[in-house]
Amino acid sequence: MKYPNFKDLILFENDDYIVVNKPPFVASLDERGAAGAGEINILRLARQYTDDAQICHRLDKETSGAIVIAKNPEAYRNLSIQFEKRKVSKIYHAIVDGQFQFDDLFVDLPILNDGNKNVTIDRQEGKRAETYFNSISYFKHYTLVECKPVTGRMHQIRIHLATQRAAICGDTMYRGKPVFLSKIKRGYRLTDEEEQPIMKRFALHAKQITFKGVDGNEILVEAPYPKDFATLLKLLEKFDK
Repeated sequence: MKYPNFKDLILFENDDYIVVNKPPFVASLDERGAAGAGEINILRLARQYTDDAQICHRLDKETSGAIVIAKNPEAYRNLSIQFEKRKVSKIYHAIVDGQFQFDDLFVDLPILNDGNKNVTIDRQEGKRAETYFNSISYFKHYTLVECKPVTGRMHQIRIHLATQRAAICGDTMYRGKPVFLSKIKRGYRLTDEEEQPIMKRFALHAKQITFKGVDGNEILVEAPYPKDFATLLKLLEKFDK
C-alpha cells in the first residue's frame, strides 16, 4: 500500500488544529498488539509534520473522512471537553443494503464494548448510545444515509444501522454484503476470474465535523468522498436508479 503524503490530506489548518481527510485502511492511532507495530497511521504522519500532534478522536481503520488533530495541549484539552459535553457535531454518510426511508430516525440503544473489537447492544450493561438517521438518496437496491451520532461509542453507527436491518454495504461484521457490479448492471458478463466488490471495505465516510476553536469561533470542515466511495455512488446512479 502506498502511504499518503500528510500535506495532501489536510482540509483545514490553523495554529491549534489540523483536520485531515483520513484515507481508508490507515489506522487513526497505533493499534494494540504486535499487528499494529511499526504500521503507518495518522498520528505518526501528523507527528512528522508537527511534534506535539495529538489525535482528538478516532475513526475505524476502514472508515474514511474528517479527523481532528490538536497541535498543542491546550487545543487538545479544549476539544476533549467539547466531546465530553457532546458539543461536537459529526455527520457521516453510509451506503446501506436495501431501500430505507429514514426521516430523523432516532436510535437509542446502549452499546457494550467487551474489548477485543467486540461490540453488542446490551440494555443492562451497555453505555448510552444515540444516533439520528436521514435518507439522502434512494436507489433500487441501496440507500445513501446521513448519520449523526450524538454519542461516540465504538462501531456505533455500524451496529445501530444493523439493528434497523440496514447494514452498511461491505460491513461483514454486521452482516453487510459487498456490492458487485454484476448485481446492479444488467447483462454484466462475468469472466472466469472471481469478481471483486466495487468497494473493498464498508461504505462509511466521516463527511463533516463542527467544533469550536480555542478562540471560541466555530470551525466547520467538510471532507470530500474518497475515490472508492465516489465510484460506488456513481455506479449506483448509473445502474441502480
